[in-house]
Amino acid sequence: MADSPTMRAGYEVLSELPKVRHESPMLSLDKTKEPAALRDWLNGQEGLLSWKLDGLTIVLTYRDGKLFQAATRGNGEVGEIITNNARVFKNIPLAIPFHGELVLRGEAVITYSDFEKINAEIEEVDAKYKNPRNLCSGSVRQLNNEITAKRTVRFFAFTLVRAESGQEQDAFHPETRAEQMAWLRSQGFETVEERLVTPETVEEAVAAFAEKIESNDFPSDGLVLTYNNIAYGEGLGRTSKFPRHSIAFKWRDEVRETTLLEIEWSPSRTGLINPVAIFEPVELEGTSVSRASLHNISIMEGLELGIGDRITVYKANMIIPQLADNLTRSGVAPVPEVCPVCGQPTRIREENETKTLYCVNEECPAKKIKQFTHFVSRDAMNIDGLSEATLEKFIDERMIAEPADLFHLDRCREQITQMEGFGEKSFQNLLASIEKAREVSVAKFVYSLGILNIGLANAKLICRQFGNDIEAVRHAGREELVEIEGIGEVIADSVVAFFADEKNARILDDLLKEVTFLKEEETGDRLAGKTFVITGSVERFANRSELKAEIERQGGKVTGSVTAKTDYLINNDNQSGSSKNKKAKELGVPVITEEEFLALLGE
Repeated sequence: MADSPTMRAGYEVLSELPKVRHESPMLSLDKTKEPAALRDWLNGQEGLLSWKLDGLTIVLTYRDGKLFQAATRGNGEVGEIITNNARVFKNIPLAIPFHGELVLRGEAVITYSDFEKINAEIEEVDAKYKNPRNLCSGSVRQLNNEITAKRTVRFFAFTLVRAESGQEQDAFHPETRAEQMAWLRSQGFETVEERLVTPETVEEAVAAFAEKIESNDFPSDGLVLTYNNIAYGEGLGRTSKFPRHSIAFKWRDEVRETTLLEIEWSPSRTGLINPVAIFEPVELEGTSVSRASLHNISIMEGLELGIGDRITVYKANMIIPQLADNLTRSGVAPVPEVCPVCGQPTRIREENETKTLYCVNEECPAKKIKQFTHFVSRDAMNIDGLSEATLEKFIDERMIAEPADLFHLDRCREQITQMEGFGEKSFQNLLASIEKAREVSVAKFVYSLGILNIGLANAKLICRQFGNDIEAVRHAGREELVEIEGIGEVIADSVVAFFADEKNARILDDLLKEVTFLKEEETGDRLAGKTFVITGSVERFANRSELKAEIERQGGKVTGSVTAKTDYLINNDNQSGSSKNKKAKELGVPVITEEEFLALLGE
């Protein structure tokens, strides 16, 4: 059999994932949330309605009947080659009957049931994966395909790009999308569920799909409607943003009513203590949800939250749990007067009409743990194998007291290998990750230090201004910093205060003995002086971080909230009623899609 276990045996570890340019751009689709709009869109034609699975789009190429290459969608133009990982997907045929060159596209997904099994094996709450899509994305892009094999990734084909052969009579040129899907199934592929529709039946079909959401084991964020007649659809061409042969239908936010059980207060590395709503579990978008961040005291007050209140919750962009409303509004839950971790007094701060709670104890254990967690995070030093729970154990066992100690964990081999969850192999993998982290960009290094108010974007702006010279950055004055576009007085004061602190200076000196700085790649200036906010899901880029990196590479800045200083809000669903969209419209900030963003770059 093509997909027999014996043909999949053997794993391989790569040093990187090579890039590949797609033979034709993979464009995003126009969207609607109105079923009636689909009826009008069909314009009298027959269509094929199918799930829009929420995973990672993959392009497969077969030659001579065998899997030749698998690549991610990437930014739509360039993806990453993941052939080794695709070979260990649960249901991809490694050999097929067709012996010409076959190119098809589909979605790699992890089912809800497999997602729950994987998370159930992880004891630490903070180490659990957030949702199937994130887990799938990380699994598909692993350098070690043995890890991918354990993640039960599945592939569902959704379109045939081409099936060519040296013998024309052997090529496959169907007239309809339905024929494409049937042929792909005959080749051994699992396909997305589809249904033929007309303008008269499409709304009924949407309702039928909607009824399956709660019992569906596969994550989906909507439907895709495609003209069944291939020549008709392709003949319509494309707009500057989207192809005209297909349209995406997005589900409206699913809202559930539940009861507020408590407010949990979660300390951060900066001393900020975030309120988190804990409520009776509800099913949202196919997963059980029981907690949502409230962000600050002002939001609590606005919702007039009291324990036992009836609240409504939803998932923003079908991912992040949020409180929609408080139906009973019994009053504001009490704010703790002492830190839940160290027991020292808390303080309420008010800035820009927003109240936040802080622990003022500089030696609070929660701060130290969170600071280490931040230091090793992906956007900072990127040291794999160090969860918050592991770091807490290392701190408790006095193996680490400051960040530089991480680079000498080789001295603690006996202690670490005897810890639960750690063996010799895990220990060696950790050491390899630490060694790799010794080479880092100046901006990521500065970000890793955990300076108050400094995100990676601001760190890049500052480091770029000072020629990526760490000594120039640490000795920069307030006046020099505020001259940088996008750096205000608050940020400048944070930077100056951090480097002026004797304890921080000692920590920095110790770290500088352990790292070497990478030479920064050349950057452009097409977005110089422009400030962006990104919201919603992205399709032309692998993730928001990649889009953010491109903006910064072109001299722009990315912030988290829309203000009068924002130049553009990037949101593919630019007609949504999200809070960021509403704020942008109030302030007259243009809301643009990824396609329009790329147009700004002249791409």
